[in-house]
Amino acid sequence: MTIKSIFPSLAVAVIATALLSCGNSKGGTSAGETKTKAAIEQVGPTFSADSAYAFCQKQCDFGPRTMNSEAHEKCGQWIAQKFASYGLEVIEQRATLKGFDGTPLLSNNIIASYRPELKERILICAHWDSRPWADNDPDEANWTKPVLAANDGASGVAVMLEIARILAPTNLPQGGEAIESGDSATASLPFGAFGVDFICFDAEDWGNDGYPDSWALGAQYWAAHPHREGYTARYGILLDMVGGQGARFFCEGFSMYYAPKIVKKVWRAADDLGYGSIFVQKDGGTITDDHGPVNNVAGIPCIDIIPYYPDCRESSFGPTWHTVNDDMAHIDPNTLKAVGQTLIQVIFSEANKSKIENP
Repeated sequence: MTIKSIFPSLAVAVIATALLSCGNSKGGTSAGETKTKAAIEQVGPTFSADSAYAFCQKQCDFGPRTMNSEAHEKCGQWIAQKFASYGLEVIEQRATLKGFDGTPLLSNNIIASYRPELKERILICAHWDSRPWADNDPDEANWTKPVLAANDGASGVAVMLEIARILAPTNLPQGGEAIESGDSATASLPFGAFGVDFICFDAEDWGNDGYPDSWALGAQYWAAHPHREGYTARYGILLDMVGGQGARFFCEGFSMYYAPKIVKKVWRAADDLGYGSIFVQKDGGTITDDHGPVNNVAGIPCIDIIPYYPDCRESSFGPTWHTVNDDMAHIDPNTLKAVGQTLIQVIFSEANKSKIENP
């Protein structure tokens, strides 16, 4: 993903919308208030950071999941099998896409559906491929090395897998065979509320800033060729780099332009849980990412939960972005927890509302 310049008229509209819609009257929550607010206002089961961390580690154990590599193929098989083990319907959308440099990319969008029979849907997505070049590394010798992508790829998939485990209880332990945890809370949504689709987009990170359309190739393909004819969803939430140390999530500009109500819904849920210092109610710039084609082509209002480090010298995406240091040593379970619990709050609050409106 990259920061994208936009036409002035759209920029004005994005900024105006952000100013009107991003904040809410509650404001942020101090660290001292977190436990009290969370204990009172948490909706739904507890999101396990340990489980999500294990899912992140497992993906990294395959090595960099660069396009056309053996690690990419094996990890894709594992992701599909893990979603299926939780009782979700899994579709693998394979296609050969062309990179900016002409390389044929063997892409695989992995779609896992909870309650696929229900018409009403919510979409949660993340990309799962690794960048093949650590071209933002401070050491030039690393610029041709692949990125392990613990944060920029694996973290978003890890959060989705843990949510899938919560929604579809099984007898498997959290995080698979590698995890032992005393908290095994699972809960299905109220019957008939809505279904949830998890999409692992491929070929997001084979991009070059000199070719604006070279990013998010898997999302572009899915948006033009959805896994089900006529597919739509109430809204979508994209998770990108949601496990980094010191991460804070500002209101991304295109999210505010296309889906300001969803931004407000998610940031309010985070604030209710005491994560107001992590989900910051300020403008975070406009980002070219997988949510672009979901909004522009598929017509589904979709937001991007993506970190913004305004004072980071290396990158506004954080110090490990597109470097060889994007590894498990720089993943923070507390960040995974904040994002995952916020999504649980959104999903189960929505389900409870649907139950009241449609008893």
